[in-house]
Amino acid sequence: MDVPVFASRDSRYKTPYGAVPCGTEVCLTLRPPAAEGFSGCTLFIFAEFANRYLEYPLLLAGSEDGCSLFQCSYRVPEEPDLLWYCFRFLRDGDEAVWLGKNGFCGESKASCWQQTVYDASRPTPDWVGRGVTYQIFPDRFCRLALPDPAGLVGRRLVHQDWSARRELPEDQGQDPNRDFFGGSLRGIVEKLDYLRDLGVTTLYFCPIFESACNHRYNTADYERVDPMLGTEEDFRLLCQEARDRGIHVMLDGVFNHTGSNSRYFNAEGYYPAPGAAQRQDSPYYPWYTFQSWPDQYEAWWGVRTLPAVNEMHPDYLDYIIEGEDSIIRRWLRAGADAWRLDVADELPDEFIARIRAVMMEEKPDSFLLGEVWEDGSNKIAYDRRRKYLLGRETHGLMNYPFRVSALAYLRGREEDGRPYGGEQFREDMEVLREHYPPAAFYSAMNMLGTHDTPRSITLLGCDEPPAGRRERLYHQMTAEERARGLALLRLGALLLYAFPGSPTVFYGDEAGMEGWEDPMNRGTFPWGREDQALQAYYRVLGVLRQSRPSLQRGALQWLHAAGSLLAFARVWQEERTAAVLNTGGTSIYLTLPWPEEQAEDALTGRRFPAEGGMLHLPLPPLSGMLLV
Repeated sequence: MDVPVFASRDSRYKTPYGAVPCGTEVCLTLRPPAAEGFSGCTLFIFAEFANRYLEYPLLLAGSEDGCSLFQCSYRVPEEPDLLWYCFRFLRDGDEAVWLGKNGFCGESKASCWQQTVYDASRPTPDWVGRGVTYQIFPDRFCRLALPDPAGLVGRRLVHQDWSARRELPEDQGQDPNRDFFGGSLRGIVEKLDYLRDLGVTTLYFCPIFESACNHRYNTADYERVDPMLGTEEDFRLLCQEARDRGIHVMLDGVFNHTGSNSRYFNAEGYYPAPGAAQRQDSPYYPWYTFQSWPDQYEAWWGVRTLPAVNEMHPDYLDYIIEGEDSIIRRWLRAGADAWRLDVADELPDEFIARIRAVMMEEKPDSFLLGEVWEDGSNKIAYDRRRKYLLGRETHGLMNYPFRVSALAYLRGREEDGRPYGGEQFREDMEVLREHYPPAAFYSAMNMLGTHDTPRSITLLGCDEPPAGRRERLYHQMTAEERARGLALLRLGALLLYAFPGSPTVFYGDEAGMEGWEDPMNRGTFPWGREDQALQAYYRVLGVLRQSRPSLQRGALQWLHAAGSLLAFARVWQEERTAAVLNTGGTSIYLTLPWPEEQAEDALTGRRFPAEGGMLHLPLPPLSGMLLV
């Protein structure tokens, strides 16, 4: 068996594992074949944010099993940074051979390992990630009364029928989303017991502030709850009632842009005080960048209804973050426990850092989450390496990489059709685990779907989406598609709830809601028409997540990962919980190590004896277990 020269995830080669706090001592051991005749080795590090190179010699410490042992220890910087490292071996005669992630090669071709160095002095709140996060699109969750849109900002259409089909947004990115159904904060209060019984401990709301559109990502007034949703008093009541049930509240902060129809820009003149589009002496004019006032201005991705703001303008900073009654402070005082930052890629590092600093000052146990769609530990946005997870900006990120990998594993293929199995899922997750600070990995918002993606049951059950957008709007899954989608969704939920991170459910997924992209994925919750068996399954998973510490904070141990099979354990002190999944179409027997005399599937109650410390598990097609 070949012995690797270096394995960054193996404690025999590198300790401690993965990302480390500032000032940590790191120990390395390299094991090249003795026959290579290497006489020396040097560790080369590039500290990206400090923009400096470091070198450390590795000493020859003997040999073992036909390998030379080169060892060193070094202390990482005292300031957060992103380190990139590789090795250079020397033979007699000064012949140099480089070692990178891609093996032995020339210096110019060495691929570096990543070492994340973070500030651990500002810890992530302990409550994050222990239970279940539930995302609500407020207009579509629960309506108590039909609202009157008269006098409200924007030209709003209110559907009389809660089950009516949504309108298609206009083309070319100028999305009006003017049709409303009238879900409200009081409606959510009425359903808090339902959410508690699902095991929900965090409610994440898409924006609730006054807006001309149903998604409310084009904020009209940060100081006011949209009247169709209710009032600030209703929000305070919601937070209190949620708190009484052990549920925290997360708000969505859209601070990269406002709506064009807002009190700040006021393109349509709805608000009485002049906005940036009416007068250049408006107090809000410096918030925006005009190429030719008033009609040409910077906008988010060129969408004219979303004029971009100058986040670092002192007046804007004071209004949103640092003023005594800033938006961040105001809504934390009103009862919110967390902020999610929309399009965090578009926000300057310093802006995010200032939000976190103010949140820690205002409510020390509050939580800051960023919307990032990639590996956030090394993300480059607008030609700049970002610092989201270095301990001074976001506490955690939305884990879209988990979503991509989980869906690929469940479907058995990537989006481009290439096969994808358990081994690829394990590797993708290990990359994140190695790169992310532990608290960020365990608080990551893991999900199968959000308001920005098709419904997971639809993706899992349908081979391909209909070609036309209107066809996708009217598409209904066949009985065969829905049966397959339900089976895979149950497996996806099992994976979601058992894996480290905060399992996040997009409202209605637990009820079996279908739909392709916006607006199909943002239907109204089907109260009275839910898939009750699926709901019951999610409730069981929620109870298990809340009652078993191993599922909340337990260490991750991979047991099996190949093809359609995936098995891993979560271990906390003496408690062990293991998830076992078969996404394939054939029955398989799987043998796994188990330290107890027997294991019980917590989902069915079925028991399996352990023989000689091993479990022999029958896995029918599209099936899973949660062993305790």
